[in-house]
Amino acid sequence: MHLTKFGHACVRTEKDGRRLVIDPGGLTDPHALDDVDAVLVTHEHFDHFSEEMLREAARSNPALRIWTNTSVARLLDGLGSRVTALGEGEAFTAAGFEVKVYGTWHAPIHPDIPRMENIGFLVDDALFHPGDALTVPDTTVDTLLLPVHGPWSTTGQLIDYVRAVSPRQTYAIHDGALNDIGAAMIAGFLGDNGPGTGAPYRRLTAGTSIRIG
Repeated sequence: MHLTKFGHACVRTEKDGRRLVIDPGGLTDPHALDDVDAVLVTHEHFDHFSEEMLREAARSNPALRIWTNTSVARLLDGLGSRVTALGEGEAFTAAGFEVKVYGTWHAPIHPDIPRMENIGFLVDDALFHPGDALTVPDTTVDTLLLPVHGPWSTTGQLIDYVRAVSPRQTYAIHDGALNDIGAAMIAGFLGDNGPGTGAPYRRLTAGTSIRIG
């Protein structure tokens, strides 16, 4: 499986000519959806979900299918059976990738801010994208996509989260609001100079493609 980051929280996986994209949002290069077979959306925040981008992709590609939670599915009304709403514990096949759903809610930001639905996706029992949550799957994870910067987490929580998931390797996502100094600071704690998470930590630049699994 090849993994390509398309900025902030969006990634594309490719295997045997099949392409799946997770969380194409308002900070995503629209080319992330070129020739894509399936899309997964964790939740409705603008940096993870662009209704306009997905509707345009659906118009351009009649075979495109979308899997997401019930809140996002309602926002895509009119696409009919091409959109499937899911919840925690469900499993499905998207463009030949085996996907399992974990989690229910977005991480809490503040008691006065209502929480929204958020589901994470485990792809081919290897790659886990949690969206905006620190959900710990009840299974082995090879590659964890770690949301390293948001108004709902601290670096200490991230260290504990990686330790709890215990992946073989960790790649940063959700870093679009970080400048180089901020990214280096976080890498210092999550990498070899930190207290230790048990998993190598790397940051991918937009457009970079790597092989995983």
